[in-house]
Amino acid sequence: MSTVSLIRADSYSRQKLRSSLETLLQPLGGIGAFVKGGDRVLLKPNLLTAARPGKECITRGEIVYCVAQLVQEVGGKPFLGDSPAFGSARGVAAANGYLPMMEELNIPIVEFHGHRYQTLSNNFNHLRLCKEAMDADVVINLPKVKSHAQLTLTLGVKNLFGCVPGKMKAWWHMEAGKDALRFGEMLVETARAINPQLTIVDGIIGHEGNGPSGGEPRQLNVLGASSDVFALDRAMVEILNLDPTQVPTLAAALKLGLSPNIDTIEFPHLKPEDLKILDWKLPDALMPIDFGMPRVLRSTFKHLYIRFIKEPMKAYAR
Repeated sequence: MSTVSLIRADSYSRQKLRSSLETLLQPLGGIGAFVKGGDRVLLKPNLLTAARPGKECITRGEIVYCVAQLVQEVGGKPFLGDSPAFGSARGVAAANGYLPMMEELNIPIVEFHGHRYQTLSNNFNHLRLCKEAMDADVVINLPKVKSHAQLTLTLGVKNLFGCVPGKMKAWWHMEAGKDALRFGEMLVETARAINPQLTIVDGIIGHEGNGPSGGEPRQLNVLGASSDVFALDRAMVEILNLDPTQVPTLAAALKLGLSPNIDTIEFPHLKPEDLKILDWKLPDALMPIDFGMPRVLRSTFKHLYIRFIKEPMKAYAR
């Protein structure tokens, strides 16, 4: 039986958030159940974009800061890593106020580059994942609750797509064609390969509507955690009052027997019905999963421009 810890939390104030996270993790054995002294611990937030700061479309830096503190206190060595859709991890982190907090704790920011990857032979023609993620002793997955214009909703499983290096993510969109379930299965395979030891979802303020970045903030007052990313995603979909079969990652996990029935999940704190949201806004219309070649090329050039021209110019100006 999978365990999912759910609590109410309404503040990103570090002191209050730290207390909330300790309460959240207590039924799971605390951070020490996942991290041992000397472990290299990847903290994998959702660092989607440097655009629209303040619109709550990335994981809040305070979440990463407090989790990093907990990891350090049990002797772990945390580092932050991601492969944003546009730009670099450091550039997105800087635009969203991460740097002072990361510098305070001396947390390295690691770029997930395409030239260091591990190839997995599976049903998806040699899926490549960043070596930086695969080589970590512990992976702590830190997704944001967001609506998504292609996948209905993005949670823990989708967040691990950031471990696919560089612009290979756009090519996978193209490879998936118009089959949302196949794309969902690819995301599930990514999550299975990364196998995060712990997932903590940032639902204090979510991002609803035309996500993953074009929507608006929504106060939810929820934190969730589990060692089972599929069970946590299933619980969050229940909270948002959505049909799991309409979310490709959940539908794929259900098809593969990885997503547990909601009745078989243990909830030591609150249950999904205690946190139910009846008016969560989904995208106005769902977009196709596939990226045609022109869109892949535009996306690739935009990423290269931001990462190698725009971000360095901003750094030079400072």
